[in-house]
Amino acid sequence: MNTIKTFKDIPFELDNGCVKGQLIFENNFGVSILMGPFTKGGLVGKYELTILQWIPEKNFSVASYNNPISNDSIGHLTQEEINDLMKQIQEL
Repeated sequence: MNTIKTFKDIPFELDNGCVKGQLIFENNFGVSILMGPFTKGGLVGKYELTILQWIPEKNFSVASYNNPISNDSIGHLTQEEINDLMKQIQEL
């Protein structure tokens, strides 16, 4: 396995008042990170994370709600908590 990716590796952009970023890992799982006025914790400066599943034959990703870590988006997260979750996801 390569080096574990962290929050700092996620490319972010600002879109309609929402900070968003996405990163897919070598194991075909990934993360979508959002922070904005309508996200879980966005109004208090916290992030929302959704686990993604990359589908190579379709060349896109979908939200993964059937995994051992979470069955929903996870909100109210700090960068450190996102790093912990990213490590778990990369180890799936």
